[in-house]
Amino acid sequence: MERVAARAESTVIGIDVGGSRKGFHAVALSAGTYAGQLATTEVQELAHWCRALIGAQLIAIDAPCRWSADGRARACERELHAAGIRCFASPSRQAALSHPSNYYGWMLQGEALYRELESSHPLLGALPPAAPPSSAPACFETFPHAITWHLRGGQALARLKRSQRLALLQQAGIDTTRLSSIDRIDAALCALAAHLLASGHPCRAYGEPTSGWILVPHATA
Repeated sequence: MERVAARAESTVIGIDVGGSRKGFHAVALSAGTYAGQLATTEVQELAHWCRALIGAQLIAIDAPCRWSADGRARACERELHAAGIRCFASPSRQAALSHPSNYYGWMLQGEALYRELESSHPLLGALPPAAPPSSAPACFETFPHAITWHLRGGQALARLKRSQRLALLQQAGIDTTRLSSIDRIDAALCALAAHLLASGHPCRAYGEPTSGWILVPHATA
């Protein structure tokens, strides 16, 4: 188990990434409570919104932070599969760009978001004890299905994802009345993961720094 530096009172953001038509859905939490949301197709607008939230520290993003270097699933994705957690396998960037139906367009949107946030919220490049100080803003990759799997002790079902994820948010004391779609629910779940990590909650890091980590919180007894 790993812990990040405690900063429970800060604002955190979770982002669900879609293709160019669906766009981005973001939810902010402040001290663990609902603080606002944004839906936009413009990556610059989203990055500006993130920076405008005073004290925004951790940003959790549901999109790959790295491309596959060899066409195989990244280490984090292989580790998730080995644990019984199904996930997308990231292709090489060239394979994403050349796909005839733009199947990986949402991953390209994610790449654009990480790039746009780099100046203010760079990708978390190290885990404790080598992590940045608590005052340093950062972003990281996470995955709602893996968050649900961990917080529910392995009981995460795709057909029940809406109800299971809403229940986790409600158990955490988060107002869900304005989370009107699964995209907003997933964004809020990513924000919950960021809040738990910022609070020093135990987390699991899948993968390694070169091909990217996927960070998710552990359940506690």
